[in-house]
Amino acid sequence: MSKLQLHGFNNLTKSLSFNIYDVCYAPKEQEKAYIEYIDEAYNAKRLTQILKDVANIIGAQILNIAHQDYEPQGASVTMLISEGDVIPAGMNSESPGPLPDTILAHLDKSHITVHTYPESHPVTDICTFRADIDVSTCGQISPLKALNYLIHSFESDIVIMDYRVRGFTRDISGEKHYIDHKINSIQNYIAESTKELYQMIDVNVYQENIFHTKMMLKETELENYLFEKESNFNEDEKQVIQDQLHEEMSEIFYGRNLS
Repeated sequence: MSKLQLHGFNNLTKSLSFNIYDVCYAPKEQEKAYIEYIDEAYNAKRLTQILKDVANIIGAQILNIAHQDYEPQGASVTMLISEGDVIPAGMNSESPGPLPDTILAHLDKSHITVHTYPESHPVTDICTFRADIDVSTCGQISPLKALNYLIHSFESDIVIMDYRVRGFTRDISGEKHYIDHKINSIQNYIAESTKELYQMIDVNVYQENIFHTKMMLKETELENYLFEKESNFNEDEKQVIQDQLHEEMSEIFYGRNLS
């Protein structure tokens, strides 16, 4: 198939908003230790490396990096990127991108940002950690190939993703093109082995090139959600904690208070 000839630069802006939530049970005496653990595990240095890997995956060149750790907790990283000289093969194919262990460590008008938000419930002993990542690109490169890597780079109990293509680019005949690749769901960019682990919902507005997908883990073994794994709870206590975790995750997933 012959390539579409454009009149000037590809002016389409492709924006991916990627939000993950990690949920944990940490009693009040453990709460400070949990937040300190999260703050160290996802500090600005590690987040910077994650964003560098994202730039490599999508074939972008890094122009500038700004990063900051905050007190008492949280971190932010902003990275300016430009389209690389070589676009990775299959960039716009509707298929999953690489996983973290397959990364081979590479926009004037594009950027990647990440912000973290550790927090705790004021009444129950549930703590949550949220990371917001936004990837905005111009030109041929697409942020969707980074999804597999991002999901597996965090402890992702819940993942909420929004993808939108904005603007238009014009071909040599003057016709406008409002998207330059086929897509019917963000899910098509996630590996099957990953999708099997999650409950998934799509809300797409095809005519506006807006795509929304959210995911929540199906299996929630209590031991995986205890900050201190060696805890002696009786069966009634375990059920209360399990119910609190399920309510917290369901409220985040469905975007409303359920109690």
